[in-house]
Amino acid sequence: MSLLSDLININLSETTSKVIAEYVWIGGSGMDLRSKARTLSGPVSDPAKLPKWNYDGSSTGQAPGEDSEVILYPQAIFKDPFRRGSNILVMCDAYTPAGEPIPTNNRYKAAKVFSNPAVVAEEPWYGIEQEYTLLQKNVKWPLGWPSGGYPGPQGPYYCGIGSDKAFGRDIVDAHYKACLYTGINMSGINGEVMPGQWEFQVGPAVGISAGDELWIARYILERITEIAGAVVTFDPKPIEGDWNGAGAHTNYSTKSMREEGGYEIIKKAIEKLSLKHTEHIAAYGEGNERRLTGKHETANINTFKWGVANRGASVRVGRDTEKEGKGYFEDRRPASNMDPYIVTSMIAETTILGK
Repeated sequence: MSLLSDLININLSETTSKVIAEYVWIGGSGMDLRSKARTLSGPVSDPAKLPKWNYDGSSTGQAPGEDSEVILYPQAIFKDPFRRGSNILVMCDAYTPAGEPIPTNNRYKAAKVFSNPAVVAEEPWYGIEQEYTLLQKNVKWPLGWPSGGYPGPQGPYYCGIGSDKAFGRDIVDAHYKACLYTGINMSGINGEVMPGQWEFQVGPAVGISAGDELWIARYILERITEIAGAVVTFDPKPIEGDWNGAGAHTNYSTKSMREEGGYEIIKKAIEKLSLKHTEHIAAYGEGNERRLTGKHETANINTFKWGVANRGASVRVGRDTEKEGKGYFEDRRPASNMDPYIVTSMIAETTILGK
């Protein structure tokens, strides 16, 4: 083992009670994750006991140079799979020095929805299927694809095995285990239809925690690809042509939906979503029109339709839910680059608070 690896893997607890906290936040593009570390005097498990911090918002597209200070508010704590021990990852959101949420702080807006008594009473559960594509670092072409060329047509890659079908499994498995270690409720992974494309599932998670867990899972994935010398993209249609796009299907249920008679509640919720289709599409990720074409297991972006076991629908209900008369449904419209704070809170707002 090299000296560098030895130093990276030092167990701090052998010589000090101090720990390292890596503060994570979302940058100005809405998809760029940023982080920086600070030393704490000892272990902390309550985000309310962590100090606020600041950063240069003019360097992240979130503040002007003449008034660049943005304040980080710690919101959720996760175990750090890179430093391990008592070291932590901290999901933060961002505020002005006066305490006002900055315009890109979508977590603040989501928290207001999830703290509404009507929403709290319904205990909204989410399961998010995050698709992504691994790229070769220097050419920005999918992992496993011939440089400047194309592999064989789709078919053998979905949940496929073998060096000619599964590209990047070491990254995927490392990410899976790292997320479970950190406390994220990662429920599974699979290879996707397009070669070089994969999916992980976060959930069930209640309310605002779904967004926190998905963002930290994305952060960990980017850190792992950094180590592996690859690139991850959440572009909803990374390769044009007869190739599947990448989405973030969002499975959803409320307490009423999970109880007897819940199927009728589900159908009413879907009707509410249909009436707000345009608003939801506008908030479900950039470039989604390239993905939602009515082909490759999608519904056309301009049309809302739902069905049982229909993967070409906007909203899909599972056979088990139909049979049992209760359960959940899947909103298949969100793009892979969606903001989970926006999508989860918007679904709750429309289906629970909407008239």
